[in-house]
Amino acid sequence: MSGLMLLDTPSLYFRAFFGVPESVKAPDGTPVNAVRGLIDMIARLVQDRRPERLVCCMDADWRPAFRVQALPSYKAHRVAETGGDQTPDALEAQLPVIDAVLKAFGLAVVGAAGYEADDVIGTLAVRGAPQGPVDIVTGDRDLFQLVDERGPVLVLYTARGIRNLQVMGEKEVADKYGIPGRGYADYATLRGDPSDGLPGVPGVGDKTAAALVTRFGSLEGILAALEAGTTEGFPAGARRRMEAAHDYLAVAETVVRVVTDIGDPALRDLDDRLPATPRDPEALIALADEWNLTGPVNRLLNALAPS
Repeated sequence: MSGLMLLDTPSLYFRAFFGVPESVKAPDGTPVNAVRGLIDMIARLVQDRRPERLVCCMDADWRPAFRVQALPSYKAHRVAETGGDQTPDALEAQLPVIDAVLKAFGLAVVGAAGYEADDVIGTLAVRGAPQGPVDIVTGDRDLFQLVDERGPVLVLYTARGIRNLQVMGEKEVADKYGIPGRGYADYATLRGDPSDGLPGVPGVGDKTAAALVTRFGSLEGILAALEAGTTEGFPAGARRRMEAAHDYLAVAETVVRVVTDIGDPALRDLDDRLPATPRDPEALIALADEWNLTGPVNRLLNALAPS
């Protein structure tokens, strides 16, 4: 049982959209594969992990200005001609339905103006960890930076599917990447991540990034060693490469590091208790009928019901 479960909701509904056939449709022919898949994912998570509290975290801004200002390449390849993100039309049409269904169930749904879902998760995880275990459900490795054995804060990584979650804590991150358990953000900064438009340090791959983070403890420690003229601990050629990338390293942490102290009142005043019964049963029935959601809605209702 986890005390608090935080869902990277965009990650989950994108996974559902691409994992459930688009042939799954409402009576009017509108695809509902993402809606059905997301509801079934939440039902499985509640059934298997039995959280006491749950929050569906959302992107209020998928490409925040403070990250773009620091690194203009951040997610630039995902920008559509209209200036928004490249969400498929068939998925875009389902997002209002997802919002309505989650609201009818009474699940906590929250975003914060100017921030991504990752930042909402980071803020709620840090805030919630002193009260007990926190599970973060995501397909985004960036959130590995939040694992913390003290809570514990764990990431339930969905790369292998919702029925075969990889439970990632500090030990698992350390074993997989050869870095200190909470060092993933520094490691990712050095190695880069093309999916986010994060270039990394040219010539520094996984092994060198891991060696540097392990040796110096953090990006801050690496930069301090460069400033001090230290040569010991840098693999062959790495010091020169790091010096050449100094301007990138000076701003990259702003992009990679998840915000953990959002002050938005919506996050402070959040009622995240898991509902035993739906907030609006009539609306939920109407949504299930209109969008062909009776099966997944019933599965989530059964999962939420007290055992």
